[in-house]
Amino acid sequence: MTSTIPARPRPRERVLDAAARLFIREGVNAVGVDRLAQEAQVSKRSIYQHFASKDAIVADMLREYGPRVVAGYFCAEDDGRSPRERVLHVYDALHSAAEAGDFFGCPFVNVATELRDRNHPAAVVAQHFKGELTAYFQRQAEAAGARSPHVLAVQLTLLFDGASASAAMCGGTPLAARLAAEQLWDAAVSAGRSA
Repeated sequence: MTSTIPARPRPRERVLDAAARLFIREGVNAVGVDRLAQEAQVSKRSIYQHFASKDAIVADMLREYGPRVVAGYFCAEDDGRSPRERVLHVYDALHSAAEAGDFFGCPFVNVATELRDRNHPAAVVAQHFKGELTAYFQRQAEAAGARSPHVLAVQLTLLFDGASASAAMCGGTPLAARLAAEQLWDAAVSAGRSA
């Protein structure tokens, strides 16, 4: 009986995996290319064969890592849950992620604020994923007939970012964030129905 040994990831994938671990945990500026090469078990030469710069690594890491992050927060639109339940699931998922112990906040906000350049390629990718969260909230708000769905979606995104930052700083997510999301949601939907 022969056993198959799983193929070792290619250098590019190893660099992106190492970048996700290190940049999310320690920050972009704290991790140099030498450290990244060591963690990924590749040479610096190999890194620069696959990426034009460290900036490109950060942007590509967010592009690769981002869908995995948001997948844990979003519900399928046809999963049988109400729009309200789909929105509150986001805050329940944040609470679960924060309770895991290795939560460092929203990676998109962390990278964008650390870079301090809205036009940096990685900041543009981060903005895209934050936009997806707002769009998800807005679709739910529209489906529920909320008043000013876009305003509600932005409010829910801001609440998510604040709860995420609090969880990274203090550990755990205050259940007050979920309660605030419920209150925002219920008030906007109630106003939409009475308009």
